[in-house]
This record gives sequence, structure tokens and C-alpha cells, in this order.
Amino acid sequence: MAARRCPTLTARFRFIALLCIAACSGACGTNDWLTDETAKITLNGHTFELELAIDEEARTRGLSGRESIDEFGGMLFVFPDRDIRRFWMKDCLVDIDILFLDGRGFVTATHRMDKEPPRRPDESLDDYERRLPLYSSVLPAQFAIELRAGWLDELELDVDDRVDLDVNRLKNIAR
Repeated sequence: MAARRCPTLTARFRFIALLCIAACSGACGTNDWLTDETAKITLNGHTFELELAIDEEARTRGLSGRESIDEFGGMLFVFPDRDIRRFWMKDCLVDIDILFLDGRGFVTATHRMDKEPPRRPDESLDDYERRLPLYSSVLPAQFAIELRAGWLDELELDVDDRVDLDVNRLKNIAR
């Protein structure tokens, strides 16, 4: 004689299984948080592990001084407010691609930022900083993503495209 299943228990197990799947799909989505210092972001099918720059010190330092950027690495800059942002390549040793994003995750501008000749021994800090080009967000931005040079061409992201970010969580951690 075959055992009969209890319809109530079967329904409960299905409900619990669906809850587990729903919880996992939220946690396993395109923006899995790895730590308080990094985030995993998927851009047009490519997953990047980005360092978070959430305070003034980290945002100022950025990727300067790095001799390389991992193929799927980079930095996600998070600002506490939206404003016109301008980045430069001060003390940067490698070329960098940058995407500026507004407070909802829409691209406001993209740039290929080429490394600049280093500060010369006879050059004042003011003169060095004045000769560096500025790369603007054009419109108010709250986020910026820096990647290894060449990704902008590969990703084919344009102004007004939306990047899937957990913008509310990011805004809450910005200092």
C-alpha cells in the first residue's frame, strides 16, 4: 500500500520552498554585496567586484597609485548627495574608464581617462594639479564607477542607460 501525502504539508513545503527561492533570488541578483567594502555589480552581462569609496578620504584617494586594475575590478564611488562631479587623474598610473550615474542609477556621462605624466621634480603641486584635465558628470551625479580602460567600449553603455544598483542601500552608507 502506497503512503498518502498530506495535502496541507505538501502545500506548506511548497510555500517554504518558494520563500527560499525568492530570498535567494534577491540575494543572488546582480548586486550581491560581498563585504562592507566591496560590491558585486553586473554590467551588460559582466560581473565586477568593485571597491566601495563611501567617505571623503576614500573618494579623494580613489584608484591613484595603483599599478594595475583587475580585469573585473574597479571602484564604486558613493556620494551623500547629487552634484556635478569632476574627476581627474592625479597620481594615477593606469588609464581608467569612468561612468557617472545620477541618484537613480542612470548614466549621465562616460569618459576614457588617460594617465597623465607624473609630477615633475621642478613642478609645484599647484602647477601639476592645474595641468590635469577634468572629467565631468555633465549632470548631477551621486555615483561613479571606475573600471580598467577598455570596458566602456565592451559594455556599450550610453548616457541615459540604467545601471542596476541598490541605490537606496548605497545612499544609506555614504558618508
